[in-house]
Amino acid sequence: MPDSTEAGLVERISGAVHSDRRHDSAHKHVTGEAVYVDDIREPAGLLHVYLGLSDRPHARLVSLDLSAVKSAPGVVEVVTAADVPGVNDVSCMGRHDEPLFADDLIEYAGQPLFAVAAETREQARRAARLAVATYEDLEPVLTLDRARERGTVVFPPMVLKRGESDAAIAGAPHRLEGRISIGGQDHFYLEGQIAMAVPGEDDEVLVHCSTQHPSEVQHIVAHVLNVPANAVAVEVRRMGGAFGGKETQANLFAATAAVVARKTGRAAKLRPDRDDDMVITGKRHDFEVDYRVGFDDDGRIRGVEFLFAARCGFAADLSGPVTDRALFHCDNTYFYEAVTAKSLPLKTNTVSNTAFRGFGGPQGMVAAERVIEEVAYAVGKDPLEIRKLNFYGGEGRDLTPYHQTVEDNIAPEIVSALEERSDYRARRDAIRAHNARGGWLRKGIALTPVKFGISFTATQYNQAGALVHVYTDGTVHLNHGGTEMGQGLYVKVAQVVAEEFQIDIEKVRVTATTTGKVPNTSATAASSGADLNGKAAQNAAATIKERLIGFAVENWGVPREQVVFLPNRVRIGNQEIPFGDLVRTAYMARIQLSSTGFYKTPEIHWDRAAGRGKPFYYFSYGAAAAEVTVDTLTGEYRVDRVDILHDVGHSLNPALDRGQVEGGFVQGMGWLTMEELWWDQRGHLRTHAPSTYKIPACSDRPRIFNVHLLENARNRKDTIYRSKAVGEPPFMLGMSVLHAISDAVASVGDYATCPRIDPPATPEKVLTAIESLRAGKRQA
Repeated sequence: MPDSTEAGLVERISGAVHSDRRHDSAHKHVTGEAVYVDDIREPAGLLHVYLGLSDRPHARLVSLDLSAVKSAPGVVEVVTAADVPGVNDVSCMGRHDEPLFADDLIEYAGQPLFAVAAETREQARRAARLAVATYEDLEPVLTLDRARERGTVVFPPMVLKRGESDAAIAGAPHRLEGRISIGGQDHFYLEGQIAMAVPGEDDEVLVHCSTQHPSEVQHIVAHVLNVPANAVAVEVRRMGGAFGGKETQANLFAATAAVVARKTGRAAKLRPDRDDDMVITGKRHDFEVDYRVGFDDDGRIRGVEFLFAARCGFAADLSGPVTDRALFHCDNTYFYEAVTAKSLPLKTNTVSNTAFRGFGGPQGMVAAERVIEEVAYAVGKDPLEIRKLNFYGGEGRDLTPYHQTVEDNIAPEIVSALEERSDYRARRDAIRAHNARGGWLRKGIALTPVKFGISFTATQYNQAGALVHVYTDGTVHLNHGGTEMGQGLYVKVAQVVAEEFQIDIEKVRVTATTTGKVPNTSATAASSGADLNGKAAQNAAATIKERLIGFAVENWGVPREQVVFLPNRVRIGNQEIPFGDLVRTAYMARIQLSSTGFYKTPEIHWDRAAGRGKPFYYFSYGAAAAEVTVDTLTGEYRVDRVDILHDVGHSLNPALDRGQVEGGFVQGMGWLTMEELWWDQRGHLRTHAPSTYKIPACSDRPRIFNVHLLENARNRKDTIYRSKAVGEPPFMLGMSVLHAISDAVASVGDYATCPRIDPPATPEKVLTAIESLRAGKRQA
């Protein structure tokens, strides 16, 4: 169906697509009325569950004395690996390498050993600390250096190759090489991990869980309980943030609650403290990226090689796909004449890292931007000039390292538009003049682009289902497989259904995502939520609409073209009747008013072994210009101004999309500048609470923050109403702040040397880079 604007409608329904619409739960968020899992009315007899954790990163569990735990006040049950009815495994992707409870081998400090269920949460929490474990210590692998020496991978590495990179680098007029260390990141969702399992009749169980992937939780719980999938229902109304941290990590908490519920016959809820949540759950992968690049006098890249070594943790989790996607984005917006990129997903005795907004893509793009920056300093040019020189563009310069043709490249026009909108040139000249006067406060500016591939690289995940009911009063019930984590997916899909029927959005009610209504769904991830579920819901609504049209044609004896859906009414021939009246009349004639819908992304395919294919349906683009001030005495800095221009196609809801761009940028900035994970020599995570782990606060936001969506943009692909994904791509706009800091620091050395500041660019790292440049200048 064409956009209603294209159809020439003057009237607009309330909440139609392409219009600003508030988040459906916004008023509940601010008043506290929004119901999260911990707010659900607790069933009678509910047990509270807490986990007992290992103290060692790598050891044999010689004995586990739980006698004091079992006799503690209020304790009803204690469960270990021996109490698991099915398979003691909560791993994703069928790897069978992540036990629910460690039985013999301990592989990271904080690994769950048992669970205790008590009448109150405080009783369970206190009892869990009474266990006495005896270990036989084994040598842990905690760092990437040690992991490189050991060489054990959790997933087969991947190679992308186009052309002969080694020869291209060797034959280039200039060459350089280096390594960038890229830190990890904790998801730090506002709502922590939580699950409540309610036993039903026979072997049934209902699981309320904060998860992005209800179908996977359903599969894991069934697997652990040794029951069929149809005995497990998983329901998710909303999450208080997720960012990828609830794609696979929710499995353990849901399965534990379910095991307790099965064994006791009582409902069970598990909500860990923030400290334990951060210790138990995986993070964004930290990487060490080695690069070699050959380039000409102008700064055009002739050949490049990357090796992406990632600290993955003790189990595979999603490390294979994450490191793959890092390779997919090692080009960002740049064409490499010859390229080889390899992944190295290394096993370590730390918590298994997992999905995080961008899913490896940000790490690949940070490496690409480091290469651009290095080349710029080597040839003595503004990094923006080197970026533009190396953009994809035109036939012969449009093939990615994975052999997909870039058909929709708008990076040059976005960068050009932002360069003008932000007055980049004049400001850069003014900043250079300011820094030339000396002083402790130095300024920096950078403009960085983003190109992000949209689709799951595992082709089978690019599918979605939906269920739509139309009731006889003209209201609509909508359910789909996507989950709501604050991003506004529910209201966007409701807007799609309202648009299809041409009814006000207030008449569309979206109900909690549940495996009992829409089966076999993919995770709400990879920025695919609106693309997939919007199309599936549109398909379901269109089926019902076709039935209503057919009924009208038959009942009123008019040609099909004389049945037109108008705002809240339908024109049939020369009369107009309210939508609800048509529905009631159709019901009396026994017309089916319910339908499922389905969608699968077309065109995509991927051969991992060959490193070739079309893994992405389209690309999302954006650019950000950031200006900072750095105190060269302390390494501290502030973000003075940020200008963003981002492409969301023909936005379904500009207000929500703008919010996603703003939030994504701030989160990306936090990752690259201040969020730092640190493990001690015993393998214990020491940054496990707000007191030790710093995330951006209100005072860290840019003083001037100009965010614009690309005007008159339309997706060339047949996405839902020609919109584009917005969840992940804006995250990488934060790279502009990292490079603005680098620009300011470089002024200390008269812009002669690339500062090579590894993210996160904490004040300590910034000050170290400043002192290094000062020392080099004195020696010169």
